[in-house]
Amino acid sequence: MSTSSKQSHETRVIPDRLETPFRRLLASWEVLLFGVAVAIFIANSLASPYFLNAWNLSDATFNFTETAMIAFAMALLIIAGEIDLSVAAIIALASTAMGYAVQLGVGTPGLVAIGITVGLACGAFNGLLVAGLKLPSIVVTIGTMSLFRGISYIVLGDQAFGKYPADFAYFGQGYVVWVFSFEFVLFLVMAVLFGILLHRTNFGRHVYVIGTNPLAARFSGIPVERVKFILFLLTGLMSGIAAVCLTSRLGSTRPSIAQGFELEVVTMVVLGGVSILGGSGTIAGVVIAAFVMGLVTFGLGLLNVPGIVMSIFIGLLLIITIALPIVARRLRNARSAA
Repeated sequence: MSTSSKQSHETRVIPDRLETPFRRLLASWEVLLFGVAVAIFIANSLASPYFLNAWNLSDATFNFTETAMIAFAMALLIIAGEIDLSVAAIIALASTAMGYAVQLGVGTPGLVAIGITVGLACGAFNGLLVAGLKLPSIVVTIGTMSLFRGISYIVLGDQAFGKYPADFAYFGQGYVVWVFSFEFVLFLVMAVLFGILLHRTNFGRHVYVIGTNPLAARFSGIPVERVKFILFLLTGLMSGIAAVCLTSRLGSTRPSIAQGFELEVVTMVVLGGVSILGGSGTIAGVVIAAFVMGLVTFGLGLLNVPGIVMSIFIGLLLIITIALPIVARRLRNARSAA
């Protein structure tokens, strides 16, 4: 073989140095976030002697199960390039409808149906405004956030609805087996269902394509408006389910119920690795982020940290998780341009 042919052959041989599946896994956001969750778990166990208790850990799940179930639907919506800031107000309106129904003597099955139906109706209303009239989702849902909660304040005023049926308490306070609450089991089931929907179906692939390039999605024959409408339906549905669980857990309805939940939901989604610009993200990341936020808030609670400090922490966490990818991308671009 001639020297030139040897050199030509050698230039075609590229050693596999970096892009192995194992190294890609180690570099993923989900693995990093899982490491953070483990570190927080260890820190909490060292900081408080009451943390490593099965029933205390079970109580910790109530800090995130309701918001996490909404976060699954919100993750799909943000991946598709939209957002719903009215989810907490939907909970308030659905809870108000259930509280009003209790005064009329409606039983537990009817209350659950009312809560879910109100959630779906609110989601459909948002979907019609965004997908049907093509209005900006952030503007629409800020408006409906005030609308839905305003209706709750008009109906309730400064009073609260209570006296829910005894069996209604199971959804927010009951346990399926041992320390595993109904809410936590429902959270796990929803995680699996939304994981399959996003990562194993054509609908999930459509969500990614729409978030990456909605114009290309339309030219590819994807029904963009229909998909977005369904996504708003899903956020409404999960908000209705969360309303049933939260109202059941608290045992009463107030117009201020779920105040600030929208911030927690968006923080959970973004912390889970879902790009706020759309087009990328996983349900696994959202699940891990839910545990991280739950462990942090429960650990701070065991240390008697005031609730306002937790709110400050969540706000800072949202800013940091949004800013980090943008700063990292700019640094990469600057380094490649140099």
